[in-house]
Formats: sequence, C-alpha cells, structure tokens
Amino acid sequence: MVLERKIAFIHLNKDSVEIAPIPLDLRKKFLGGRGINMYLLSKSYSPDLDPLSPENPLIFGAGLLTGTLGFGSRMNITAKSPESGHLGDSNVGGDFGAELVKAGFSHLVIKGKSQRPVYLLIKNGKVEIRDAQKLWGQDTVETQRIIRQELGDGKVQVASIGLAGENLVRFSAIRSGMKNSAGRTGMGAVMGSKNLKAVAARGTLDITISDPKYYFKYYLKNMKKLMETKWVQALGKYGTPLLFQYANAMGFLSIRNNQSTTIGDQGVALEAEALEPFSTGMLSCFGCPAHCRHRFFIEEGKYKGTKGEGPEYASIGSLGTKLGNIDLENIIYATELCNRYGLDTISTGSYLAWAMELFQRGIIGQEMTEIPLNWGDGEAILQLIHRIAERKGFGNVLAEGAFAKKIFGEASRDYLLDIKNFPIEMTDERLPKSFALGMATSTRGACHMRSRPSLDILGLPEEALKKIYGGPVSDRFSSYSGKGRMVWWHEIFNAVSDALGFCRFLTVFSSPHAPQYKEFSKLIALSTGLAFPPKDLKTIGERIYTLERMMLVKDGISRQDDTLPKRYFEEPIPEGPAQGEIISPKEFDGMLDEYYRLHGWNKNGIPQTRTIKRLGLDEAHRTESLRGNNEN
Repeated sequence: MVLERKIAFIHLNKDSVEIAPIPLDLRKKFLGGRGINMYLLSKSYSPDLDPLSPENPLIFGAGLLTGTLGFGSRMNITAKSPESGHLGDSNVGGDFGAELVKAGFSHLVIKGKSQRPVYLLIKNGKVEIRDAQKLWGQDTVETQRIIRQELGDGKVQVASIGLAGENLVRFSAIRSGMKNSAGRTGMGAVMGSKNLKAVAARGTLDITISDPKYYFKYYLKNMKKLMETKWVQALGKYGTPLLFQYANAMGFLSIRNNQSTTIGDQGVALEAEALEPFSTGMLSCFGCPAHCRHRFFIEEGKYKGTKGEGPEYASIGSLGTKLGNIDLENIIYATELCNRYGLDTISTGSYLAWAMELFQRGIIGQEMTEIPLNWGDGEAILQLIHRIAERKGFGNVLAEGAFAKKIFGEASRDYLLDIKNFPIEMTDERLPKSFALGMATSTRGACHMRSRPSLDILGLPEEALKKIYGGPVSDRFSSYSGKGRMVWWHEIFNAVSDALGFCRFLTVFSSPHAPQYKEFSKLIALSTGLAFPPKDLKTIGERIYTLERMMLVKDGISRQDDTLPKRYFEEPIPEGPAQGEIISPKEFDGMLDEYYRLHGWNKNGIPQTRTIKRLGLDEAHRTESLRGNNEN
C-alpha cells in the first residue's frame, strides 16, 4: 500500500541506518513530499545552522502519490540552503522518485558527514552505504553509467552531484537522468559537504492502491480532459520553450540582467520552433501523460556531437537573453555543461548576468575577471561555467553566489537582482504584478515555482477568476487588484501539489481545466483509502506554507525582506510592449497587506499565534513521533 512506505534515517558519520514507518498522523497533517520534508527540516532548523555543516539534514521526499499512475511523479529535496543561507528546497521530476517508492521508501533523512566518498544504494526496503572513491570527479551522467555497470542493472535510477557539488559551489544541483535537476537553492553543495556522491534506487516491490478499478477509471477520465486542453497539447509538441515566445512578446523577459524586457523579432532565434532541427523526440517523466521534454543532438558545427535533453525555457532565458546571448547552439551547449557539472542553470545565468553588468559599469575590471565579460559573448559564458564548477580564478568568486557581494563591494549590491539573498530568474516582473508579489514573498527567495499564478496571463473573465480564487481578482495582467489573493491561493495549492508529487504543469498552474483540490481529494481516496475533503487539503497547504514561513522568521525574515530589487521600483521598463511599467511602492504594499491578511500573518509577515494554533503547528513542533530525528 502507498501508506506502507518507510522513512530511512542515514547517519553517514556512523555508517548506520535506522528505518521507521511514517506515522499516519504525520501523513494526515503533511501528506508527504515537500510537506513531510518541511516538518523534518523544522526539527533542526535554526539561524545558527551552517548549511555546509554535518548537522544540516539533507532530506529526500517523494510525494504521497508518487509512483502511482497519475499526472507526474515528482519529489522534493530539502535542507538549509548554502546559496541563500535560508530555507532550501528543490522539486525534481524524472524517474528517481518513483523508483525510490518502488524500493519501499518515501523519505530519506541524511545526516552527518562520511569520512570518505560514498553513495547510497536503496533497494527493496534496505539501505546500503557503499564506497564511491572511483566516482569522485565524474560528471553527473558518467556517475550514473558507472553505478549501473557496477550493480549490473540498467534500471537503477541515480541522483548524483557533479564537480560543482564536490567543490561546494553554492548553487550546485542534484541531477538524475539526462537533465532532471533539483537545481535551485544549492542542494548539490549540501550533498557534497557530506561526501555523498550519489543515491541509487532500485525497487521491484508492488505498488498497490486501495481501489484500482475505480482509480484507473477516474484517472482516464481526468487524463482525457487534460489532454484535450490547448496547453497540454502545445506542451507535448514544443515543451516549455513555448513560454519564451509569450514572455518576449508581452515584455516580461530578462534581457541583459533586466535592463530591458524584450528582444523583439530577434526572439525567433530562440523560440520553440528553432529547437526543431536539433530535436530527436519528446519524452515524459514517470507516469506523466504529457511529453514535454526534448531530446536533442547537434550533428555539426562547433558543438558537434553534443546530446542530451532540453533545454527548458528557464535555461534558454537564463543562459541566453539574460546574458544578451541569442546563439541557440551555444545556449544548448552551455546548458549541457551545467547539467554535466551539476550547476543550476537559472542561478548560473543570474550570477553571470550580475558580473557582466558590473563589468559594463566599470565596477569590476579585467584584472579581476581575467577575461572580458561582454554581453552576448558565448565563449566567455562557457569559460566561466568551467571555472565556476572547478572553482578556478574568477570562477571561485562567482561560485560563492550572492555571498560574492562582500568581494565585489557595496556598489555591486543593486545589480544583483535578488530576494532574500536568492537571485531572480529569467523573467522581469515589473509588468505582471501578481508575478512580482509571488517573487517577493516566496519562502525560498525569488522563485516562480512557489506561487506564480500563470493563469493571470490568460485574461480570464473576472467571474471565472472569482470562482477559482474565492474573491474579486482583476482580469488585467498589469493590475494590482486582487493579486495578493491570487498569490496566496497558488502558494497553498502548490504546497499541496508538491506534497502529493504532482507536476506543476498538469495542474491549475497553467490551465483552469486542469486538476484542482476536488480531483486531488478523489485520487487520494482511491489510492490510499484516506478521506481528505478539499477544505482539509487547503488547510494542509496552509500548514506547510506557514511552517516554511516560521523557519524564515527564525532567520529574522519579515516584511522588509518581502520586497523586490531596487530596479523594479525605480527604473521604468525602457522600451517594448511593457514600456513604462514599474512597481508602485504604495500599490505593492497594498498587495502585501491583502496577502498577509489571507495567510493569517500580522502586518510584518509574522504568523499570528491563533494561526499557528489553528494549523496545529505548535503541536507539530512538539511531536517526536519519528525515531532518529535528534541525532546527527
């Protein structure tokens, strides 16, 4: 049964493992995935916890429905972030989460530091700590090949770090498959700090569900409805790069570190159709009906022989337009370099853009950078990616991410577009006000995946928006009215989605016809036999998000930190379809007030005592129902 999956507490410093059941009351409060991960992290979280210390737990968590036939099969990897210094969490797709479940586990809590490089083998209810000396120094793809060869099993799924994680680059990723990345917040550096090269999973255990006949029937009904939407049909044909055209045409794309927001007709070179000559097919994650991932091969030219999966819209924006780069082949190659090294493409692009603007403005010079950092210089981009992963020269400075502010000096601060010490992504939010608020309030810093209300792009009638969000919301993309409600709603919904293991793209994130709470409730009942009415799921989402906020409050985060870069408030967009757009401080404060009120937090963004009690979080913090959670 789904509910029989276990949790393993792995103590690398002791070479020991404890395996325990997951209490039903914990499932009822947090479901799984991101929800239980946050509960587990909260036990160790403090402002004094060094993200790169053995005491920082690295937590793998599959969603409650991960591994069942559904709409995605995702998992979260969680720890205190070495990139921001605050809450760290990254969501990843592919096949690893489902394989972990088939091996009998929902969660892994990895503590301590091994004295030697090791990897974990998770197989049919057992956990083995194995030597990884020969894997150290290998890239993320080669590591997977060697482990499969060693185990004599080509079906083993592997999550590993590359050279960047080994070298504790603060924005390094954990990678699985050809491109699946737990990329954001530096979970690869946490893994590297523990001398943990990889986690391999192989399972042949049955995944039984409560009511298979009706589950399958209900699944097919919802899949048919979903596959008939224009969004999923386009996603299956073009993948996420289809979003590039919209962002460029509407004027909320990052160009040269957000100095502009569109490249106009030049955008054709980077649109989804431009990938077609390199695409060799489309693939999906485990159990997903949409095939949104390109597999590519470059047959000739400078990057001849390069193959892999992607690039996604986020990588095209981050290693492309954000750097003034419109050479698609260079972007594909740069993305593959990041994947092999285990670098997050979004953060890598953000820190390179920061350095390029500092170079443009004369704040840093070639005596520091070693090479000219000119916008659009693809070769310089590639050189810097190598140097960051290897921590060589100027790359060693950039490997510190936002913490390099101390090296670059006070004049550099306004040009790193960051929130809570975490860089803004491949977009510019001065036009879409709901996107701006979502960036400012995200519990992992600047993040579109925590709360972005992509429905805002569609211009749905206000009656339809009111039905979805439970209150008045403007249908104008550039309006502030009701957008605090929008962001609050999506934060709660996305927390539930992650706790279940659903893919964001196959929920109401992008289509009003996609599954919502009602469908979630039914799928849980048919899978597990547990009753979670939609209103209870909403409460669980609130509980997860407020617990995350409580951890940030421990770090001293409050209203003053729920803000945007200075550029957003002071520099109107200079040209293009969004020309003149800017964030009004007064209107932004109004959105923030609405947002806090709906969450039950005070004017400073601190969860109120009655909210904490209503959500049962005071009790959750006292509960010690799992073994092993006080040991390092």
